[in-house]
This record gives sequence, structure tokens and C-alpha cells, in this order.
Amino acid sequence: MINTIKKYLEEVELFTSQKAEDVEQFRIKYLGKKGILNDLFQKFKEVPNENKKEFGQLINNLKQSVTQKINFLKENVSDSIQSDIEEDLTRPGLALNLGSRHPINIVKHKIINIFKKIGFSVADGLEIEDDWHNFTALNMSEYHPARDMQDTFFIEKNPDMVLRTHTSSVQIRYMKQNEPPIRILSPGRVYRNEDISSRSHCMFHQIEGLYIDTDVSFADLKQTLQYFTSELFGKSEIRMRPSYFPFTEPSAEVDVYWGLETETDYRITKGTGWLEILGCGMVDPNVLKNVNINPEKYSGFAFGMGIERIVMLMYQIGDIRMFTENDIRMLQQFKYEF
Repeated sequence: MINTIKKYLEEVELFTSQKAEDVEQFRIKYLGKKGILNDLFQKFKEVPNENKKEFGQLINNLKQSVTQKINFLKENVSDSIQSDIEEDLTRPGLALNLGSRHPINIVKHKIINIFKKIGFSVADGLEIEDDWHNFTALNMSEYHPARDMQDTFFIEKNPDMVLRTHTSSVQIRYMKQNEPPIRILSPGRVYRNEDISSRSHCMFHQIEGLYIDTDVSFADLKQTLQYFTSELFGKSEIRMRPSYFPFTEPSAEVDVYWGLETETDYRITKGTGWLEILGCGMVDPNVLKNVNINPEKYSGFAFGMGIERIVMLMYQIGDIRMFTENDIRMLQQFKYEF
């Protein structure tokens, strides 16, 4: 047995190769699970006691020799590979295929950052909502005609649960859990049972704002929205037309003066120069009562807009369906948008 180990030592000493495959086979032969060294360590217990010391030393020497030989050969193999490669340092590198953010996310974060500068924080909520938070608490009782304004997806197994039709439900939950002053934005997906076309979809994104404090007035609302349109569009001239929303009173639609400089401007503003961008109003006292906020002490305003509509205006995208079709050609246009 000892003579066999000595033969292995000679074999290791004489072995040489510059091929990585040969070095790997050599390693497996000696150091693998079924290799020579593993077999010798198993036979160690069969060696007579008087020979164990010499046998053990020879096995350790063999293991060290094999390890040193492998390390030496691996270095030579890698060096020979490097020496065979002639690199042209003037050659340009491979172009990186940059990813891009979705235009809806780009615009959403632009809007959030604008309002963060004046103290608004972000609140998130549930996309599957109960009837009370989605309708009743917002001044829409069970048979209120305003419910017909929003074609709703109801959960079949639980008619009291719906896919939220607006992110106003987030504001209700936040007001129930927090005392004024409140200044939040609630962005997110909303769902309405509408036919899908180039201008409408059953799933889209909204971002709504809410400000509740003492002595909040309609003038505060107008100044806030003038600041917003100036920051996002570079246009601060707005007009507010009377409208109706069940959760605000008085309510208004807000138009921004887009101008009539190009043919596209004439088309999207229908020749008026004015473009509707959002709805807003003072929070109805009944809504404050529903969330246990004293309307005698506090007042506030709310506003909301569809993000897709803003994106389509900013980037002149003519079909809302493009946002959900995952066409990489469309998304690649926004590589350098931040």
C-alpha cells in the first residue's frame, strides 16, 4: 500500500498539461468523491498500527502535492489563455441596452414631486374596497344618482365589495385614522366598467389631493392648482368652471390655457386654446362628518386628475391602449426621461 502511494506521488510530480480539461480530469481523479485520495483515507483504518504514522504522512504529502500541482497548472492555463488574446484597446465597447420607466410612472412621480414641495405626502390604499369607503362615506348613499356616474365592477361573491372607482376611498381611510391638518396625495389604479377605446379604458390611473385644516378657502385651492399647472406644464393661466361632484361643494372643472400655436393645439383644444385637466372643489361638510372631523372647525379642498390624460397631453400619445400593450418600441422612447 505504501509503495502504491509512492507511485502516485511520482505520477503527480510528472503530470503536466496546458489544457483546462486535462487539469480538471486530474483533479477529479485524485480529489473527487470517488477519487484516489478519498479511497486511501477509507483504507487508513485497515493499516496495521505500526504503519499508520508513515501511511498517514504519505497520504498528506500526496494531497498537498496534488493541490499544489492543480493550482500551478491552473495559473499556467489562465496565463496562456490571456496571452493568446490580442485586445484592441481603441475598439468601442458593447452598447448597453438601457431600460426605461413607463411614461405613466414618469408623470406620476413628476406630479408627486411638485406637490411634495408644498408639504403634501403620499398615502396608499386598497384596490378592492367596500361600498362604504368607495361610495357612502363620499356622500353617495345607496340609491344616490351619482353612483350612476361611475360604472362599477362589483365582486360577484360579495356585492358589498367593489374594484375602487376612484382613489377618494384612500382619503376616507386616511381621514378616519389621522387628525387634521391633513395634506395628502393618493395615486393609484382605478377601475370602471367602460368600453375600451382609443380615449377610454376599464383600468386607468388617478392621482387625487386632499387638504384639511382650519380656515382653508377656495382661494387656497386656486393658488395651489395655479402653482401645479405652472410647474408641470409651464402654463399658469387657468380657469374654473362650475361643476358637480357629490363629495365637494362648490365643485369645479379646471382648464389650463394651452395656447393655439400649432395645428395639434387647435385639435386637442377644439380651437379654443383651453384644455380641461382636472376636477376639484371644497370638501362637503357631510364627508367630514362621516369621518368624525368637525366641519364647524375644519374645512378643506380636494382635486383629482387622470394620469393617462396628462401623459397623452404631454407626450402627444393618441391612443390610451398603448399604455397597457407593452410594446417595447413605445417604451424605448422614454429611455432618457426622468
